[in-house]
Amino acid sequence: MQNLAMPQAFGTETAPLSRTDSSVRLTLSFLFLAALWFVLCRQLSGEWSVNEQYSFGWFVPFFALYLFWLRCQDRPEPAVGGQWSVISGRGLVALAIGLIALLLLLPVRLFEIANPEWRPLAWIHTAVVVTLTLLFIWCAGGGPWLRHFAFSIAFIFVAVPWVTPVEAPIIQGLMRALARVAAETVMLLGIPAHLEGNLIRVSNGLVGVNEACSGIRSLQTSLMIGLLFGELKRLSILRRGALIAGAVGIALFANFLRAVFLVRVAATKNISEVTRWHDIAGYTIVALVFVGTLGLAYLLGRSEIRSQKSNVTNQWSVASRQPLVSYLAAALCWLVIVEIGTAAWYRLHESNIVSGLRWSVQWPEQAPNFHKLKIDEEIRSVLRFDQGEAAIWAVTTPPKAFEEPVKFNSSRPNDISCFLYLFRWKPGRNSALLANLHRPDVCLPAIGWSEIADTGVRNYPVIGSFQLPFRHFEFHRAFEDSSPQTAHAFYCLWEDRAPQSSAAGAKSPLMSGSRSEWTRAERVRAVLDGRRHLGQQVIEIVFISDERVSTTDAELRLADLVRDVVVSRK
Repeated sequence: MQNLAMPQAFGTETAPLSRTDSSVRLTLSFLFLAALWFVLCRQLSGEWSVNEQYSFGWFVPFFALYLFWLRCQDRPEPAVGGQWSVISGRGLVALAIGLIALLLLLPVRLFEIANPEWRPLAWIHTAVVVTLTLLFIWCAGGGPWLRHFAFSIAFIFVAVPWVTPVEAPIIQGLMRALARVAAETVMLLGIPAHLEGNLIRVSNGLVGVNEACSGIRSLQTSLMIGLLFGELKRLSILRRGALIAGAVGIALFANFLRAVFLVRVAATKNISEVTRWHDIAGYTIVALVFVGTLGLAYLLGRSEIRSQKSNVTNQWSVASRQPLVSYLAAALCWLVIVEIGTAAWYRLHESNIVSGLRWSVQWPEQAPNFHKLKIDEEIRSVLRFDQGEAAIWAVTTPPKAFEEPVKFNSSRPNDISCFLYLFRWKPGRNSALLANLHRPDVCLPAIGWSEIADTGVRNYPVIGSFQLPFRHFEFHRAFEDSSPQTAHAFYCLWEDRAPQSSAAGAKSPLMSGSRSEWTRAERVRAVLDGRRHLGQQVIEIVFISDERVSTTDAELRLADLVRDVVVSRK
């Protein structure tokens, strides 16, 4: 690692470095890179911990380090000393890029601490770290080293969660297609099955409800495995693309086999057996993807022409350019300032944050057909809430705000069902991440609902000036053997505490700093208020009807329900 600790791009040729100077530079280089990557991996680990889909991310840093070590074994000769001086055009451009990347770390760290679930920040943070590392490599060995080590450094991108606008349509589309093919297959095998979104209903019950919010198991893992084996075999770009496509194909086929197997288990035995086989089948998929991709990489690599390894003897002692210890020291100091500064910002503002008004739900146990819903253990393990309850009941009366009765089908007075979910997470580093895992715009499309409207956020009075902000989504779904249904989903995400100015202002529509609006302005406000790691509470209310329910009707029903069931508490 000594040569990596000797940036050469900005200096001029001098006498070889002394052992002391080399040690200082090596130490500074190690501390700078270690701090840079440790903070990034620690931030990404929140998603790796709470989202099963990205749990493979824990292995990616170690794979990247291994790939880098392999690249060190056949690294090319570094660029000639003095080729890039600080006064050259390329040197100035590199210096400008490095300064911009370092300065970006401060706002990125400020925002991701307050908004750990905001995935674009993870991509920006990763891009900054990769850019700085590549600049360091370029300084150490010039263009040859930059090209040689680029892939192993950029490999960390496979562990960064996809942004929701990209992830949701891909995952949900593939899940529906996979469920459709699996349902057709089991029917060909003589098992009666009915498709509901990406769920399959058999005689004993519904298969797949526990996977409805998680997407295709091992899809992202297959991408990682394909990229990893492509680099290990040093395949060409075209062959790497073929390997990745093959890995994804193996993952999809394995998921198809898993779905057919679980449906057969549910139909021939019972639904409880599905839970027992669920994880075993999932791990089997990962094993199949790994072995299958390994075999494909071997076949693709058999005819690959290998270049002869460079002679790296004594390359660790070729350093002859002036070390930029001052640059490394300044960059390391800046990283320390960023971390101390962001921690101090939130620590200072925490003294200005007071406990907001606490509230809970008084369940309408006298409502028609009221009963509590059991939350599956696997859903509990995914959401990891500290408290969670759910219930369903029938809505038979029109909203109080209507002066005249609403016209419903008199033969079916109970055609509107109301689902209410209440979850709470105690304060913690991953509380905001966990609270955002269960959202109607993510979960309902997974079980066959199509979103047709998002009417935004509106505040609903509870008692006095206290209001709760709900975001309103409208969904529709229709199956071949049943009448179409309409669903109005209302979602509220509430934080435990608020700045004194917000808590004191009774007229404030965003008391307790709720982020349920999901707007950039609210994210900026969370940073300015210094809100982090706060306790989270989610209430989700869904009205489902076999008949068309207007937006106004649904919102009036919600207004009545909120006043009836939401109660404040100390």
